[in-house]
Amino acid sequence: MFLRICQSKLPQISLLKSLGFSRNVQIVRSLTNDGKQSFTRTARSRETISEKISKPSIGTATNIGKGAIAGGSALGLGALCFYGLGFSSESGIIDHAHIWPQYVKDRIHSTYFYTTASVASTVAAAAMALRSPVVMRAVASQSWLAIGVTIASLILSSSVVRSLPYEEGKFTMKHIAWLLHTAIVGTIFAPLYFMGGTLVLRAGIYTAGVVGGLSTLAVCAPSEKFLMIGGPLAIGFGVVFASSLATFFIPPTSALGSGLYSLALYGGLILFSMFLLYDTQNSIKKAETYPKYNMKGYEAYDPINNALHIYTDIINIFIRIFSILGGSSRK
Repeated sequence: MFLRICQSKLPQISLLKSLGFSRNVQIVRSLTNDGKQSFTRTARSRETISEKISKPSIGTATNIGKGAIAGGSALGLGALCFYGLGFSSESGIIDHAHIWPQYVKDRIHSTYFYTTASVASTVAAAAMALRSPVVMRAVASQSWLAIGVTIASLILSSSVVRSLPYEEGKFTMKHIAWLLHTAIVGTIFAPLYFMGGTLVLRAGIYTAGVVGGLSTLAVCAPSEKFLMIGGPLAIGFGVVFASSLATFFIPPTSALGSGLYSLALYGGLILFSMFLLYDTQNSIKKAETYPKYNMKGYEAYDPINNALHIYTDIINIFIRIFSILGGSSRK
């Protein structure tokens, strides 16, 4: 009878207890547990790498990303209060503004004029693209050819703008290339409107708040506080860029895909926020140190190129805030 019970299922062990075979119950449990553990180890050892990659996501990466954003926001707000209220022993950029010569002030004003004009040109180009069915069909295409043309046009137009010389007080080919580049960005972003005009407006308002807060922090902080993080930012950009490319090939519903997507989304938002701090202080530093007049052997100050750095940071911050808000709305 005992042998028959040993060969049966685990729930029938309670029958042995009623017959008084307590010692035998422990033996059966031991045998059963050992068998289950052995089976589990065997199953785990047979799990391939592709199966691990394709495991469904449980939301851990997204929660970590949201936590990182919350922590970064708290840190940024604390730093803004610390430097803005004058608790730092070092003087900030805002403390030096009253001793700037007029040409430095003009350079900074020109930089932010071109930054604001870049955003306005992007919005105008997006509105015009929405009125053209031909343009919208071309932009909304998800073929590899369309994606390749989009990336190539962005890189090429940006390179052309940066390579052309800037001539103060003249409307040159550099200005035309700059307007063309911002128009390409606006055309590419035009299909976002179909996800909801209210969503685009909310993302724009949040982006304006983030950019305003970070710009204030960069001005209130010591003049070279964020210029020392250029190396780590370059490494972080490589990681975020690689993660963004990987999301084209790995489905975001898997554990690995969810992690890469969260890294590109939430990590990218933190990264480009830090880039905005760096580029703001870098532009002001160049405006202060570059020679007043164009001299042979010295690089001239170029407000359009400096504005493009800040503009690119703003665009990357906007698209990530839009994606986060869009994901929340779908949930």
